[in-house]
Amino acid sequence: MQLSVIGAGSWGTALARLLARKGHAVSLWVYEADLAETLRHRKENDRYLPGFSLPESVRVGTDMEEVLAGTKGVVFAVPSHVARGVLSLAAPFLSQKIPVVSATKGIERTRLVLISEMMQEALKRQDNHRIAVLSGPSFAQEVAMEYPTAVTLAAADLRLALRLQAVFSTAFFKPFLSSDWIGVQLGGALKNVIALCAGISDGLGFASNTKAALMTRGLAEMARLGVAMGADVNTFYGLSGMGDLFLTCTGHLSRNRRVGEEIGRGGDIKDILAGMRTVAEGVATTESVMALSQRHGVEMPIVHAVHQVLFQGKPPRKAVDDLMAQARGKETAYGSPQKPASGNRRRAPVP
Repeated sequence: MQLSVIGAGSWGTALARLLARKGHAVSLWVYEADLAETLRHRKENDRYLPGFSLPESVRVGTDMEEVLAGTKGVVFAVPSHVARGVLSLAAPFLSQKIPVVSATKGIERTRLVLISEMMQEALKRQDNHRIAVLSGPSFAQEVAMEYPTAVTLAAADLRLALRLQAVFSTAFFKPFLSSDWIGVQLGGALKNVIALCAGISDGLGFASNTKAALMTRGLAEMARLGVAMGADVNTFYGLSGMGDLFLTCTGHLSRNRRVGEEIGRGGDIKDILAGMRTVAEGVATTESVMALSQRHGVEMPIVHAVHQVLFQGKPPRKAVDDLMAQARGKETAYGSPQKPASGNRRRAPVP
């Protein structure tokens, strides 16, 4: 199958490599002209995914029209803060019938919309039946190393989901299906904020007790906001929620955890980000999630604490002390399950 991957960061490159090694004809869109030249001649992305060669069959280009010509499916893997602009470049060359898979994790800061909603707007599609989401615990480097990996593939259309599952599935990479594209996207975005806090905890010198508490209560915050936005609470206890949260909060390859760790050690956020080649999505996502929690009236004390540290100059240790001082209440909800919202599935109580 002829496929196009938009975005040659570490994740886009890893997915292009996976699909090409499976036998698909892959075209890779690259923003940076110099990186495109390197990829054409050396077949290695030494900037974002060094040490892994791309198959010779991968066509590399900076011209969106050429990359999308004849494609039967698109994988979208660019940072969320530039996603709308890149989608606008692709829109004139993308038929309404071509499925688009979002591999981008984040929430648009200005409009507070999910990437799938942004796609629907930017690509001028009347519905989301040709849009899917790929998310879950998946470091690009480990996918390139072909370590066993399981992710979530969410789509409103089951037939599309089944076709895409076959496209991506390999001996080491397995997508599990979900119809909850809202919850899957929120899990992929929200876990980056909690990972920043986990990194701050590491930087402050705390150990396993603290991180376990942050991850568990962070997951509860993720689920609360998700349910308020129409997601299924159970999604947050799957690969795209708890699985991705565990990976990002504990893995040494996690950019967001690493940024948090440097903050915990006293680093300045502007200097930390300026010294990074890749994007730590959690920083921008913290602002978006803070705004969403206020819009939906959802209490998210960990997110609030991270926001204070990142954008209000609050000392990390003070933020942790205040979180502990404010901790209160029951761990889980008591009584009857919540009444499901009109048109939504029945949901379990949320802690």
